Amino acid sequence: MSDIWIAMRRFLTLILTASLLVSAGTATAEGNKPRLVINFVVSSMRATDIERYGDNFIDGGIRSIMQNGAIFTDAHHNYMLTSTPAGLATITTGTQPSTHGVIGDEWWNYVDSSHVELIWDRQHRPVEFSTGTGNHSAHRLVVHTIGDMLLDANDASKQYSLAIDPLSAIVLNGKQGIAFWAEKNQAHWTTSSAYMDYAPEWVKEYNKLDSNKLYTLSRWSPLHNIALYRNSEVAVVEDIKDKQTRLLSGIDHSLAKSLHGKMCYTPAGNTMLLKFARSLMIYEKLGTDDNTDILNICFDAARYIAEYYGPESIEYEDMLYRLDKDIADFLTFVYSKVDSRDVVICLTSDHGTSPSYNPVGKSAAERFNVRQMEVIVNAFLGARYGSDDYILGFANNALYLNHQLILGKRLSLEDIREEVAVFMLQLRGVASAISTTALRNTSFTEGRNHLIQQSYYATRSGDVIIDLMPGCIIEQNNVRSSSVSGYRYSSHVPLIIAGSGIVAGRYDEEVDITRLAPTMAEIMGIDAPWASTAKPLNEILKTDK
Repeated sequence: MSDIWIAMRRFLTLILTASLLVSAGTATAEGNKPRLVINFVVSSMRATDIERYGDNFIDGGIRSIMQNGAIFTDAHHNYMLTSTPAGLATITTGTQPSTHGVIGDEWWNYVDSSHVELIWDRQHRPVEFSTGTGNHSAHRLVVHTIGDMLLDANDASKQYSLAIDPLSAIVLNGKQGIAFWAEKNQAHWTTSSAYMDYAPEWVKEYNKLDSNKLYTLSRWSPLHNIALYRNSEVAVVEDIKDKQTRLLSGIDHSLAKSLHGKMCYTPAGNTMLLKFARSLMIYEKLGTDDNTDILNICFDAARYIAEYYGPESIEYEDMLYRLDKDIADFLTFVYSKVDSRDVVICLTSDHGTSPSYNPVGKSAAERFNVRQMEVIVNAFLGARYGSDDYILGFANNALYLNHQLILGKRLSLEDIREEVAVFMLQLRGVASAISTTALRNTSFTEGRNHLIQQSYYATRSGDVIIDLMPGCIIEQNNVRSSSVSGYRYSSHVPLIIAGSGIVAGRYDEEVDITRLAPTMAEIMGIDAPWASTAKPLNEILKTDK
């Protein structure tokens, strides 16, 4: 009996030891989960901006994220329609527009020929203490975001997404958590009844104090000595002689006359955003317990400044330096509230941007006139099938045809698509044109048509998609640079992930941005978004759990 008893004791000891090891391993893994994940999205930032301007970044800001993080030097959005909503959806869902369905901010409904806006929702209203710009929701987002997955896994976790534009905040956020943005009338922070019925008291007080006005710029002066700047072009105000003193003679151009305009077209917009983020962290207690929280921040002002002033301008460069300083100040605040070992930070972009079409001292490049194209194509179809309104509109680099009219005339929609695609090749600025019939019937595995196919979503994309020549942008007022092309200047973006558990270093292999969401899911210990099509970047994850 004693031998049997000894054997049983040994067996029970082995079982207990094994269970303790499993428990210890589980506790360690859970302990490695960050308390706070911060996602910085600098809209329109190219990957090359890191090297071009990095020497003038200060300690504690972007340089600190780089020094402590995994830097991917060849990260790309691998589709053609590199717009802000498409890029943000790709970042947060881990899949391409052809799957997540966010091809742009608008399209036409072929069933009733109605115009559709991605976030517009008449069923929802602005929350209390908003002056009327909040009829928005995420109801047209069709797949889960990383934040949705986190809150599904743990209802004690929190997610907040901040941006100047409601489009950016909502797409980055998803359907769960709460998105805040700046309404246009008074530039107050607001949200939609899709997220909450009433604004928190601290948000009401923040707005009542007109806190955003404290950070406006009456005069935009260089942050550093002008001799340190890589760029030399003062893009908009051409009569400024003393660049040593200031960039702009006051912030008085038409787009920046209102407070909301100043948020969009000066670096103050980034400052306002991060000041609001501080208050949100305090009052919503982000990162204060063992449940992982997410804070998404999209810097829309970077995109507006790149579009209006151009990426070659001193204004754009100075915006980055000021943003770098703002991020340094913000991270100092964050680490005073949350142990740095419990924070993971990601910095990336929704897309890059094209060279300015009208560089100073050089001849202007080609621009594509959408209205002229619509008139010409409609006249072409009218000459063949009788005068009528065959065009619904143009969006997402695509022409939308009037299906109801064409089918009512008993014409072949497929034939008309092909005819229009061939005809549009004659238009200046068009490199290629392809019908959605061809995209549905053929699988392209490489080249530009593959990138177009990655942006194609059957129920939302247009009938004929055009690919513009490199450097050619769509003609728009007050836009010198644009992103929607999929060329390298638009697709190549920064990607840095830093924090405890991350193997810091430089990674030069080509990386698809779709790998970001599953990587962040792995870091947080949750499932990747359901529609995610990529593998996590396991090479940067420490395996000592």
